[in-house]
Amino acid sequence: MNKFPDVLCGWSWEENKLFELSLAVVDERHPDRWEVVAAMVGGGKTAEDVHKHYVILLEDLQFIESGKLDHELGEMQPWIQVDCTKSVCWTDDDNNLLVRLDIN
Repeated sequence: MNKFPDVLCGWSWEENKLFELSLAVVDERHPDRWEVVAAMVGGGKTAEDVHKHYVILLEDLQFIESGKLDHELGEMQPWIQVDCTKSVCWTDDDNNLLVRLDIN
């Protein structure tokens, strides 16, 4: 699982798991919530980094819950819809993953 796709702008699988865990245990009313979460995640993540990651997570959840996610169970779609108004971190590893999956 160390080869988690780097589609989350530099967040490893382990960092994402620590991020999820820290959100579960750090009260959202804690005055230093993002600093505490950053310390729990480690890896040099700052309070600003984890807060931005949280905002992205909320946007993803809102998109999924809105019903705009175009998918059918058991059917692989040959395309994905991307919001081109936002910056996307795309690496050679992401490209290699798609090549290995033979997605055209």
